[in-house]
Amino acid sequence: MKLTIVTIFPEWFTSPFAEGMIRVARENGRLDVGIVNLRTFTDDAHQTVDDSPFGGGPGMIMKLEPIDRALKSLALPAKGERPAGLKVALTSPQGPRFTQATAIAWAALEHLVLVCGRYKGVDERVATHLADEEFSLGDFVLSGGEPAALCVVDAVARLQPEVVGTFDSVESDSFHSGLLDCDYYTRPADYAGWTVPDVLLSGHHAQIAKARREEALRRTLERRPDLLESAELSGEDRKALGRL
Repeated sequence: MKLTIVTIFPEWFTSPFAEGMIRVARENGRLDVGIVNLRTFTDDAHQTVDDSPFGGGPGMIMKLEPIDRALKSLALPAKGERPAGLKVALTSPQGPRFTQATAIAWAALEHLVLVCGRYKGVDERVATHLADEEFSLGDFVLSGGEPAALCVVDAVARLQPEVVGTFDSVESDSFHSGLLDCDYYTRPADYAGWTVPDVLLSGHHAQIAKARREEALRRTLERRPDLLESAELSGEDRKALGRL
């Protein structure tokens, strides 16, 4: 998978991309990450990427021209003509929330381009004419799109083949299956009187699987009941929820 980030702070990504799952994905050849410095596509000595908004008001707006030039430098087809495996996404607090379902869909792309917004906002013509969609991490505002882009890169990197040692671990993660994950424990089984549930020590794999599924359902019901509206639930799942 190829992933390109358009940003005014290219060095912001240097350290994170050398660590963790992103590093593994790059070393395995599963993720080809490129950084585009937006300031190199300006036409003034100060490399200005922002300007005051038409109509007045506080804050500065990211300019349209540098972003358009940066995207053209990637030789991308115009919006509306792009193949299914190519997507240009703009970070924006007004975009739909980035979810695990989004991560799964984007991880299957051949090329994902992330445009990092900054300042008060981005000239609306970027969203209208250049980006395929906008996205947000949640109902809060960051100082810029770089942290959001990094989260996306990490989320899609760990979904690439041969990046996580055991992919079953990924498939059981919270949100991947539509539910929150269950609780987990490791040695020692008893620490200061804090014990591990007996079923996990029983060695009975079917009972352990059932207990973990019921715990995932309980946690989702208590903490994120909204997820149950779209989760794929079996008849046994619904019976378990009825007992909770």
